[in-house]
Amino acid sequence: MYTDYEILQLPLSVGIYRRRVEQFLAASGLRMDSSIDYYAVVQRRGNDEILAGGGLTDNIIKSIAVKETAREEGFSSRLISHLISQAHERGYSTVRVFTKPENKEIFESLSFQTVGQTDKAILLESGENNLSQYLEKLRKYTIISSEDFSSETPRQDADTSARKVKNAGCIVMNANPFTLGHRYLIEQSAAMVGHLYVIVVKEDLSMFSYEERRRMIAASCKDFSNVTVCDGSDYQISQSTFPTYFLKQIDDATDAQIGLDLDIFCRHIAPQLQITHRFVGSEPTDNLTRRYNELMVATLPNHGIEVVEIPRLCRQGEVVSASRVRSLMGKSLIDALQLVPTTSYSTILSHIAADCLREELQLTPKPGLVDEFDSGAHTDMDYRLMTKSIDALQPFFWQIAQYAYESEAIETARLQQLGCQAEEAMMAATGGVNTHRGALFSVGIVVASTAQLLRINDSEPIDSHRLQSEIIRLASGFVHAADTNGARVRSRYNNVGGALSMAQSGYSMLFDEWLPFYRKMKATADNPLHRLLLKIIATLEDTNILHRTDRETASAVKLSAARLLANFSLDGLQAMNEQFVRQNISPGGSADMLALTLMVERIIDK
Repeated sequence: MYTDYEILQLPLSVGIYRRRVEQFLAASGLRMDSSIDYYAVVQRRGNDEILAGGGLTDNIIKSIAVKETAREEGFSSRLISHLISQAHERGYSTVRVFTKPENKEIFESLSFQTVGQTDKAILLESGENNLSQYLEKLRKYTIISSEDFSSETPRQDADTSARKVKNAGCIVMNANPFTLGHRYLIEQSAAMVGHLYVIVVKEDLSMFSYEERRRMIAASCKDFSNVTVCDGSDYQISQSTFPTYFLKQIDDATDAQIGLDLDIFCRHIAPQLQITHRFVGSEPTDNLTRRYNELMVATLPNHGIEVVEIPRLCRQGEVVSASRVRSLMGKSLIDALQLVPTTSYSTILSHIAADCLREELQLTPKPGLVDEFDSGAHTDMDYRLMTKSIDALQPFFWQIAQYAYESEAIETARLQQLGCQAEEAMMAATGGVNTHRGALFSVGIVVASTAQLLRINDSEPIDSHRLQSEIIRLASGFVHAADTNGARVRSRYNNVGGALSMAQSGYSMLFDEWLPFYRKMKATADNPLHRLLLKIIATLEDTNILHRTDRETASAVKLSAARLLANFSLDGLQAMNEQFVRQNISPGGSADMLALTLMVERIIDK
C-alpha cells in the first residue's frame, strides 16, 4: 500500500507551498508555526493532495496533522519516522515533539516519553541528552533541607559539598545582558531563602549568547554565599517549551506554551532542587512576561511553591531593563554601563566592538569590499566568511577588555599574546583567509584603552582627549611587525605609516575629521555611513590599496572618492564598485577605519 504514496519536503519559502500547508493545517484546527524550517507531507503519487504533514524546528517536531479521511491509513508513524530521521541527519541525538495531548499514544508507541503536559499541549522526547540526564546534572546542585544551615560552607560550584538550608528559591533568568536590575532581583531573593538557584535560559536566540549570559550572571553572584548559578536546558523557556517567548508575541498558543513550561518546572525541576519559592521581577512593560507571571501565580501554589514578585529596580524614574541597555549600546557605551554591574563591562564592550565590525560588513553597496551583495575585489572571502571571522574574534575582544579592566598596568606582551590567539582563531574559522587582521589590531587597542579608562574611573565620561591619550600610551609599547603586507608597503613607500603609526598618533584623522563629519552627516544627509566611507577613502593612505596596486592608482582612488562624495549617489557607488573589482582595488584599511569610527562614536561622551 505504501508504495502508492510518497513523502516530500515542501519549501515553505515558496508562497504557493506555504499557503497549501497553512490551508491543510487550518482544516485540522492548527496554525503554521513560524519557526518551522522543514516541512514534509504525505501524498499519493501523481496527486498533490496533502494527506498528512509535519514540520521540524531544529530537532522539535511540530504541526503534525493527518487529513480526517486518511487517519486509518497509518501515515502518522511513517511521517514521524521520517521526521526523526531528518533530525538525526541534522546531528541531533534527541528528538522532541510539541503536539496536542490526543497524539500522545502515537508518539509513545514510537518510544517517546512525556516531559510535560497541559490540557492543550504536550511535550515528548526520545533519545539521548534527555530530561533525566539534565535532572541528574541538577542533582549535583541540590541542597538538603535542615533547620540549621548557618554554619555550613557556602556552595559556589558543583564540586563543593551540599549546604543544608531551610528553604530554597529559584529564578529563571535570560539576562540579555545582565543588568543592575537582575542583580537587584537576585540580592532581594537571596535574602528571603536559605539558598537561591539561578537557572540561565539556554536558548541562543538573544543578542548575548548563553555562554556570555551565564558568565555575566556567575561573575556577579560570586559575592553571594547562598546563590548557585545552574546550567540552563531545553526544559525552561526554550524553543521546545515556550517558543513564543523569543518572538515576544501573545497569541492563542501562548497560554498553552506557558502552561507546558510551568508544568515541567513543577513536575521535574522544582522537586529536584527542593524549590519552595520562585522569584520574579514585576513587569510593567512586557505583556508576554506579565502573562507568564500571572499564570505562574495561578499555577505554582498548587504544587506547594510560593511565587514572590519583586518590584523592578528603577533609575531616574525608568525601569532598569536589558532592552534599555541594548538600546543604549547602539548609542553610548557610558550610558549603557550605568545600568549594568562592573562584571558586565567587558561583555558589553566586546559586543559593541563586534557590532561595529558587523555594521561595516552589512553596509551595502561598498566599492571593492565584501558586502551583502558581492565580494568586491576579493576572490577568497564573502559575507558568510567575514561573519564567521567576526564571531571568532568577539570572545577575544572580551578577553582583551577583561585583562585591561583588571590590570593596574597593561603589559604589551600580554596584549600581543591575546592578539595572536585571536588571529589564530580567526584563521581557523576562515580556513586561513586574512579577513580582519588590521581590524583586530585597531579595534583591540581601542577596546583595551577603553577598558583601562573604565578601571581608572567608570563614572567619568570618556571624552576624545582621554581616549586618544590612552590609545597613544598603549600603542607606544608596540613595534612594527616585519612580515606583513603593511610592512612591505612601508618598505616600498617611505612616507606611509600604516596601522601602528595611526594608533601611535591617536587616530588623529578619525577624531579630527571622520567622526565630526559622520555626526554632521547623520544630522543632515541620507546614507551617512556610505558618505563616511567615501570620506575615509578620500583622505586615508590605505595600505591595502597600495599593496594591491601602486601610488598612482591609490591617488586616483582618493580623487574619485572625493568627487563621488561631492556628488553622492548610490548608483555612483555601485559603478565605483564595478570599477574597483575590474582593477583589483580593495580599500580594506578604509573599511577598518569605518568600523573604528563607529566604535569610537559610541564610546566617547557626546
